Amino acid sequence: MYDDLARPPLRTAPLTRALAPDGWRVEVLAQTPSTNLVVAERARKGEAAGLVVVAEQQTAGRGRLDRAWLSPARAGLTFSVLLRPTLPVTDWGWVPLLAGLAVGRAVKARAEVDATVKWPNDVLIGDRKVCGVLAEVPAPGAVVVGIGLNVTTRRDELPVEAATSLQLEHAATTDRDTLLRSVLRELTDVMADPTAGRDSYRAACSTIGRRVRVELPDGAVEGTAERVDDDGRLVVDGTAYGAGDVVHLRTT
Repeated sequence: MYDDLARPPLRTAPLTRALAPDGWRVEVLAQTPSTNLVVAERARKGEAAGLVVVAEQQTAGRGRLDRAWLSPARAGLTFSVLLRPTLPVTDWGWVPLLAGLAVGRAVKARAEVDATVKWPNDVLIGDRKVCGVLAEVPAPGAVVVGIGLNVTTRRDELPVEAATSLQLEHAATTDRDTLLRSVLRELTDVMADPTAGRDSYRAACSTIGRRVRVELPDGAVEGTAERVDDDGRLVVDGTAYGAGDVVHLRTT
């Protein structure tokens, strides 16, 4: 039994049946330090694409820049997927961006909230982060994409003030089974046509046109985010950045 009736467990068997036609194989763990680590190990052993490992609770998850990603049990969707992209390796930088786009589309369609993507791969509602994405290459030909989506997380459970959850944004649904199915189906669609996905990402990216600060290992630069180039880099005042933490600056 579970102790929080407002946060029921995922229903593994129905999820497996619903997603199998799209090539997804769903495994649900009660608890694990990191779903990315689990999937990465399977990738190194030759696991086929389509593996999805979901944790009802993750105890040592990581976000971008090695930040911790923690969530109460069953309060969110914390999962990792194994992809073996047919894209040229030089285009793999787009994979996490397209994953963020898939989450944003699913949130808009099912939760009915106005979600955008922030470069490179955060999902925002307004100016608050509801989802983060982390992609890693654990073995040749394999990409592991980790996704953490706050679903019923309460204000006092969020790690930072700038975060939010679907419940706090009065989403139309907080059913995690529905949301997981939608995210994976959207991911199938965007990976099937990456060229169209790039255009859709640019249209959904709330960073473009904003004054931003790009925080780099050796300092920070401020300017206007002009576009996302064909390599997935953010162009700020004519200079392209492939990595860095981006802060949306308020204009007065």
